[in-house]
Amino acid sequence: MKALIYEGPMKMAVRQTDKPVPGEDDIVIQVAYSGICGSELSGFLGENSLRQPPLIFGHEFSGTIAAMGERALTAGWSLGDRVTANPLVTCGRCTYCLAGSQQLCTGRKLLSAALPGSNAEYVAVPAAFVHKISDSLSLREAAFVEPAACAVRAAELAEPKPTDTVVVIGMGPIGMLIMQALRQYGVRAIIAVDRNRDRLAIASRLGAANTFCPDDGDTVELLRKLADGRGVDIAIDAVGAEATRRQCVQACAPGGRVVFTGLHEEESSLHINAIIRSEIRLTGAFAYSEANFRTALRWLEEGRIGLSEGIIEAPLEEGEAWFDLLIRRPGSISKVLLKPGGDEA
Repeated sequence: MKALIYEGPMKMAVRQTDKPVPGEDDIVIQVAYSGICGSELSGFLGENSLRQPPLIFGHEFSGTIAAMGERALTAGWSLGDRVTANPLVTCGRCTYCLAGSQQLCTGRKLLSAALPGSNAEYVAVPAAFVHKISDSLSLREAAFVEPAACAVRAAELAEPKPTDTVVVIGMGPIGMLIMQALRQYGVRAIIAVDRNRDRLAIASRLGAANTFCPDDGDTVELLRKLADGRGVDIAIDAVGAEATRRQCVQACAPGGRVVFTGLHEEESSLHINAIIRSEIRLTGAFAYSEANFRTALRWLEEGRIGLSEGIIEAPLEEGEAWFDLLIRRPGSISKVLLKPGGDEA
């Protein structure tokens, strides 16, 4: 099969490699769409220790069942079934998995990091992590289940109430989906922050009550002003930079909540004494539980959340160029979907 292989910092190429052979419990999926994730951009730059060359990136995907192992074959699956998959493969036996916190499994393995990903014609996944999609959802839309699950988890940890004022910093796909997830809790006072004005325009159409570009003034000052001078109830960082993490903390009202979900910078310096004196709660949001993944799939099927603007479909052969462009000048692009099978996907 052909696969887009990461060969080193800023270098990818389509190569021929072995098609995966399913183990007894595995399903091999013919990939229709494979999204480029923000976490993979840092990997492309050579700044992610989890992603070492040679490696096939890709963990946001959809497709059809092409082959099955013996035990998967007897579990009710059929060749040609339209599916997506939870790419966070966990043990299912540890304390975290049994408690429904699969994302904390110490033995977890992510497609596109520890396991070969979906930027290829075929990808193998244990059958327990494969999800059939309803006829109401297109294969293109099904490729957004994984990032939507991240958004569901971040919103869940924020514990939002309808009366809360919330800021989401970073209007990449995760930030936009987090906004929509918050709206499922009845939140309407949502402030979207980003340096990309094209993405802010999309955020406004998705329901942001206010949008702000940091180039236009002091972010923290404006956020406090929009929250009656008191500060926001919830601040969510979907960037992962020291500056945006600090802004979230500084913009929070006493007793507020901060959720960190961006992973770009390893370390950040925060004003801990101010956090203590204001009893601001900080939490990380990593990936999602199996329940979060199922919720995301259901919300997409019901049309509650999704991405429709700024979506680019591109052949796998153009993958390196799109990784490069997303880093240098994304403009109005919100998501690039690679198509390993070409136009027939």
